[in-house]
Amino acid sequence: MASLRAYLASYMVRRNVRNRLGTMGDVAQIRAVFGGRSFPDPAGAAYEPGTVGGVPGEWVRPRRAAGPECRLLYLHGGGFVACSPTTHRPVTGALAERGFTVFAPDYRLAPEHPFPAAVEDACAAWSAFAAEGPGCIAGDSAGGNLALVAMLAARDRGVSMPMAAALFSPVTDFLAADGSRVTNAGRDAMFDPRALVKLGPMYLSGADAADPRVSPLNADLAGLPPLLFHVGEREILRDDAVRMAEKARAAGVTVSLEVFPVVTHVWQFAHSMLPEARRSLDGAAVFLKAHCLKAHA
Repeated sequence: MASLRAYLASYMVRRNVRNRLGTMGDVAQIRAVFGGRSFPDPAGAAYEPGTVGGVPGEWVRPRRAAGPECRLLYLHGGGFVACSPTTHRPVTGALAERGFTVFAPDYRLAPEHPFPAAVEDACAAWSAFAAEGPGCIAGDSAGGNLALVAMLAARDRGVSMPMAAALFSPVTDFLAADGSRVTNAGRDAMFDPRALVKLGPMYLSGADAADPRVSPLNADLAGLPPLLFHVGEREILRDDAVRMAEKARAAGVTVSLEVFPVVTHVWQFAHSMLPEARRSLDGAAVFLKAHCLKAHA
């Protein structure tokens, strides 16, 4: 059962985000909406700039580290055109407070740097991150897409794989035109489904939307590490996560999928006030640590 706060948060997001975004035809407007700081930086984390694999970004570390180090590469969302490690401190800082040393790449954004720039940055960051020792990977929305693509590239190139991955409402299918893209068109508190149609050309700049590096749902998923998916039941992206989880499980991948009622897209930002957000982050942390700590056994 969803909390009363989840209903209130959904109303606030619909009023303050979906209505401002409209159909997302203007990059400046998207960046203005997503670039704001709605939640404070978690106080239990320390933030400092860094570079991994030639990709600039931000290290986020727990102020009070305890136990073996759990390393995590986190790829932020933002529709491939907006946001940064700084905007996503509410999530990366919360994960650091749960015991992770996090690096968040500041990958290149479209339309100034269309596909495959973000993919190249995500892969370069993971390759260098993995070279320093075992770790996990995570991401939300567009960042969840990039996390999946980076894992597939690592598998194909013989690069060390993540111990596990957490994907929050990932984009997995740029060609989807049915399922939750239709049934949740009026229920999604954040996005008008026409928005994703307009975001695609900004990111792709003529590239093939069926390319597995764009739509990882089209890839051979065998050999991926354990995957956790958290998504909202009312999201237009719900079936991107559900179908990806089903296909990965059919390919022999260990999968954990949870569909949360009422919550909005990437509700994990609201962990300071939303119990569902704390439960998602706690569950992801337990899942990732269970696999990450095997490297220390």
